[in-house]
Amino acid sequence: MPAPVRFPRVRDWLDWQQSAHPRAIDLGLERVSRVLARTGWCRPRQPVVTIGGTNGKGSCTALLEAMLRAGGHRVGTFTSPHFLDYRERIRIDGEWVSEASLLAAFERIADACGADSLTYFEHNALAALLVFESACPDVILLEVGMGGRLDAVNVVDADVAVVVTVGLDHMEYLGNDVESIGREKAGIFRAGRPAICGMPDPPCSILDSAASLGACLWLRGRDFHERVHADGGWDYLDALGRLEALPAPALEGVVQFANAATALAALRQLQARLPVAREAVERGLRAVRLPGRFQRVAGRDGIEWVFDVAHNPEAAAALAESLTRRPVVGRTLGVTGTLVDKDVAGMLEALRTRVDRWYAATTEGPRGQSDTALVARAAGAGIKMTPAGSVAEAMRLAEHEASPGDRIVVFGSFHTVGPALACV
Repeated sequence: MPAPVRFPRVRDWLDWQQSAHPRAIDLGLERVSRVLARTGWCRPRQPVVTIGGTNGKGSCTALLEAMLRAGGHRVGTFTSPHFLDYRERIRIDGEWVSEASLLAAFERIADACGADSLTYFEHNALAALLVFESACPDVILLEVGMGGRLDAVNVVDADVAVVVTVGLDHMEYLGNDVESIGREKAGIFRAGRPAICGMPDPPCSILDSAASLGACLWLRGRDFHERVHADGGWDYLDALGRLEALPAPALEGVVQFANAATALAALRQLQARLPVAREAVERGLRAVRLPGRFQRVAGRDGIEWVFDVAHNPEAAAALAESLTRRPVVGRTLGVTGTLVDKDVAGMLEALRTRVDRWYAATTEGPRGQSDTALVARAAGAGIKMTPAGSVAEAMRLAEHEASPGDRIVVFGSFHTVGPALACV
């Protein structure tokens, strides 16, 4: 029998996990379920909310976490990917998981693997479940990594399942059209339990999946509504009642009212077990923070920085609208780096008229893309980019060429925004 896997540092574990399984992405629940069962993990007795979607799931998760915490509830939150530190992915009441807790979870998973191996993300998801088992929060929020039906977090039956949006992304794994992708994302729904959809006009597969599973579907624009006021406040309405004159969510960007309404719809399904008063809803909306979602930072000489993880055409379109609603007196310079499997042409088309000058940055990792490769792809879409090296080098070049009153938008991937935020 081989010696048990042991490493003294989290970094060493993460390096090992990157190559522990023959494929970086290997969707399916069989291996994950077997390993989790061998750890002796017990299914949570506290409510579980699972949040999926092509875009908006990170914002929706952050909004739920903020409102629940403002209501006095202790929240366990699992999200991915991270920007600067892996421990960002697993939080207990807003605090990153400790290294000691991670080491204990990783050892327990390794001891339970047996003949099975797990991907990097599967190790991550199971570690979160084991950490939450020990920490005993009042509620658990699980953000889907990819898809839903076959994603590792779907080993847990959600008390409330949320699909924020459905768009064309990860098509090589989820399907070539929104109907196929919607069906995969709706795989987190459960019979007899609330299923929240943040789209007024979702793919038919969302509606059909909820009906066939017997899930209780709540659809934005049909079962719950938001009405935004000219002064920036907004109203929320559903069958349970109305919340009027709510403060705008502290997350900037035009999509955040819809995300807030979707999060609030999920929250109201938990009221019997986790009551949250209106005052706590307001505090949560004002307190919510999430890096890399139309995050604006003042730079030197009146130059504004904007950081956004938009990495598909729908997210790029939302970024474009947010830029339009926040005009600057000068130019908009775009620093972008994308992964090799993304729809670069679709993203650039959404921002074509919003960016005056482009700089291409290299993204790192197995799915990364060089600045020169991105320049070639942009040229194919009719956009001229300057190859600018690493993200940090591209930012320095853009800043050098910017003038007072200009803004620099850094977008395209977590692999772009993460290194960018480390430079701020």
